[in-house]
Order: sequence, then structure tokens, then C-alpha cells
Amino acid sequence: MRYYYYDSPRFDIGDMLGKTFKNVINDNDDRVVFTEENGDQYIFYHIQDCCESVTVRDIVGHLSDLIGSPLLEAEERSNSGHTTYGSETWTFYKFGTIKGHVNISWIGESNGYYSESVDHILVKAGSDENP
Repeated sequence: MRYYYYDSPRFDIGDMLGKTFKNVINDNDDRVVFTEENGDQYIFYHIQDCCESVTVRDIVGHLSDLIGSPLLEAEERSNSGHTTYGSETWTFYKFGTIKGHVNISWIGESNGYYSESVDHILVKAGSDENP
């Protein structure tokens, strides 16, 4: 399934610090959605194009540890390189609450001409784009 969030602003990972989420889901390795009590959603995803793929590769920890307690840690790191096919970019997110830590790894692969990055946008509650 494709999701398009045309009017939703990007956010910095640090904007999530101190937020308490009522739900955190991995949607078929295409999106990770953090939902606040007020319905605002912090969404990690990528609009796929022709010759690329960006998906969740691995989640270490339990997403449930990120629910019901304020987020005390939110970090992003990435690493890029070349492959036989083209290029790849690994993006690593580390989230933590008092209940535990979760590491989410994304892999982006392309022929080298397309984006391999993870997009993160904030969809406000009541927005037409809020799924």
C-alpha cells in the first residue's frame, strides 16, 4: 500500500523527546507509526519510486516498551555504501523510555540515482491525511 503525505511537515527526531505514545506499530515494514494520545502521528516511511526500495530490516526490542512512558531517547544515524547493484543506505533509529530501548534498522537500496532515505513526517490529528 502506498501512503502520500503531501501537506504534512517533516520533523526532527529530537521533537519526539518527552512525548508519550499510546501506540507504536510496524506497518508491514513499510511504515513505523508513533501515535500520541491526542491522535498526532509521527510517521517514518518512504515513497517508493522506480528503482529503489526502503524498508524496515530489523527491530531489536519491543515496540510496547515505547508506549505509555515519555520518550527519553531518540537518535538517528545512517551509513551509506556501494553495492554490485548500485548503492545502499542503512538508517538506524534508537528510541528509549524508562521501560526499555528499541532499535529500528531501515535499509534503502537503489541503482544510485534514487533516494534511499527514510522520511519522517508529523500528521496532526484531524488532518485529511491522518490514516
